[in-house]
Amino acid sequence: MTVEGYTHNPPFDTGFLSVGSIHKLHYEQYGNPNGKPVIFLHGGPGGNTSPSNTSYFNPLIYRVVLYDQRGAGQSLPNSCVEENTTHHLLDDIESIRKHLNVKKWFMLFGGSWGSTLALLYAQRFPEMVGSLVLRGIFTATQEEIEWTRLPGGGAARIWPAEYERFLQFLDDEERKTPVESYYRYILNESGDEVARKKKVEAAREWNRWELTIGALTHTPSTYEKLMDEDWVMAHATLEAHYEANGAWLEEGQILKEENMRRIRGIPGTIIQGRYDVVCPPQTAWELHKAWPGSRLFMIPDAGHGGTEPGTRKKLMEVCDEYAVMDF
Repeated sequence: MTVEGYTHNPPFDTGFLSVGSIHKLHYEQYGNPNGKPVIFLHGGPGGNTSPSNTSYFNPLIYRVVLYDQRGAGQSLPNSCVEENTTHHLLDDIESIRKHLNVKKWFMLFGGSWGSTLALLYAQRFPEMVGSLVLRGIFTATQEEIEWTRLPGGGAARIWPAEYERFLQFLDDEERKTPVESYYRYILNESGDEVARKKKVEAAREWNRWELTIGALTHTPSTYEKLMDEDWVMAHATLEAHYEANGAWLEEGQILKEENMRRIRGIPGTIIQGRYDVVCPPQTAWELHKAWPGSRLFMIPDAGHGGTEPGTRKKLMEVCDEYAVMDF
């Protein structure tokens, strides 16, 4: 293993799994076909997986499952919001487990929105989860969404000039409710070419803001994804769709005592960047307090990204540590 993590051979299995009446999930499997099964839950909603996501896992020990959530990445159809809610996504994880003949997940590995799905799945199916490795904790509360998107929110105060650019796309009235206003533009299904250009422009500005606050430091490659229209549309469409609907969860659902009690016996490690602006560290702290036996590592020189050096190093250490255990 190098500082960049483990190198995997090409996937030993790829395919599509039909779920519901519309969606086909793209998945790939890497590493040891008979190894300890770990599923990688990507962020967003609307993010995607790539082969580089396997780098945290020793290929001699782990059987690594990557998949793109509904409407995202290589899953079909792209950007589709029909039959696309948090509850559908949780059912999909279970469908993948059964389709791939996984008796029990050795590990759920999730960052940002992936941490949300990991916690919700573990609370619904605790008997199917051996361990949790979570990064950049997000529990989909209104407070967390407001921190990231609203005028006067924490992110806007840390990146004021960049937030003004985010708002400039909207008129004065629309700026009072930016999530809902962007949602209307991004979900506009008009066939009019002017409306379509406005739709893409809205999605690009939504994502520009997210990419800005998602990194502690920026490089010329920070905004390269804005040139990929499929990614731009999927990421913005699904994030706005989920945020505008409160992710179809009760407020504060994940951290409720009766729900946290269901995962009390599951070993878990929480890794959080101290300067994470997308998912503030307070949420990680609250999760740790509500989850006896969990471990929390605050990375002192990291923001939100899972590939930032300190965060990557700790994630790999934890996955290596868990690799020799039995859950």
